[in-house]
Parts: sequence; C-alpha cells; structure tokens
Amino acid sequence: MLSLKSSSQYVWKQEKDKDGIKVYIASREGSKFRAVKVECTLKGTYAKLFSILSDVTNQKNWVYNSKSSYLISRVSPAEIVYYTETHLPWPMNNRDAVIRLRFHTDSLPEFLTITGTGEPTYIPEKTGKVRVPHFKANWKVTMPAGNSIRLIYIAEADPGGSIPAWIANMFVDKGPFESFKKLSVLLSK
Repeated sequence: MLSLKSSSQYVWKQEKDKDGIKVYIASREGSKFRAVKVECTLKGTYAKLFSILSDVTNQKNWVYNSKSSYLISRVSPAEIVYYTETHLPWPMNNRDAVIRLRFHTDSLPEFLTITGTGEPTYIPEKTGKVRVPHFKANWKVTMPAGNSIRLIYIAEADPGGSIPAWIANMFVDKGPFESFKKLSVLLSK
C-alpha cells in the first residue's frame, strides 16, 4: 500500500533541527535528486490536518513557493486529485503537478497514513509550465496526546526540465521546513 520505500531503506542525514521540526535528506537509488524526511510533533488533530490538506486552494498560503492549486476530482471522502503550480525564479519555468492524495486510518484509529502520488498524464500539460514527472509522498501520523499530532513525512520528486540536480539538492530541505512551519500555525488555530 505504501508508495515509498520504507524509511529504513534510506540513509538519512539530518540537515535541520529548528522550531521542533527536523529535516533529513537522503540519496535515492537510480536518481540524482534527493529524498526528504520531516519529523515533528505539532498542536492539532487528525481532523484539522485532513481539513488543511483537503483544502488545496489554500496551499498557496502555506506550501513553500506554491503559486496556485485547485481540486480536479473528489474520488471519495478519503481521496482527491488536484493540480498544483510551484513558482520558480527566472529564468526557470514554473513546475506543475497533478497529485492523487489518499487518506487512510487504521481500524482503531491510532494511525493516519496519507499518500500523495504524482499523476503526470492525468490532464494535459499546460503551456509555459514544466510537468513534474515523478512525485511520491508518504505521511505517517499518530496522536500522542489529544491535542497534538506526530508527523513523519517522506517525499521524493523529480522536478523535470533542465534543473541541474546539484542546484535542486541544495534547497531540498528549505521548502519542507518552511511549509511545516506554516502548517504548524494553521494546525494550532
């Protein structure tokens, strides 16, 4: 069911530990682009996290460099497909992606698993944008207390186009760190 290798198959190197958010990076077999892992405990609940992640039009307010996002399809109450565009500085073209996001709780429910999978051919490519050819993300969420959630987020992506891997890898920790800082604020409201 999980769309990523287990966390133990990566060799993680901690890049950042600030404001209760730890960010790790790892090389990926067969790819020049690194994977990223974020670990943190934030105020909030499963329901609040579900609400924030399902409100894709609001991503521009918390996802790093998000320019716009919109819902394409609500497949079920626990599965959506959405389009997102990420701003990149000139002279690079913005990147866009179509993501299938699935939410799953165990029977108790003690664990919430969220998977995001890129579907680059779901809709036609848009002029002036570079479609992200590969994206996978996996969220493992637990509630250690009634008002906090423990998150482990692992993602890997290929930004497509002609971005050299060494440039992309220089910033692989910045976007997730900034996004989780803003997510923390939204969860605590």
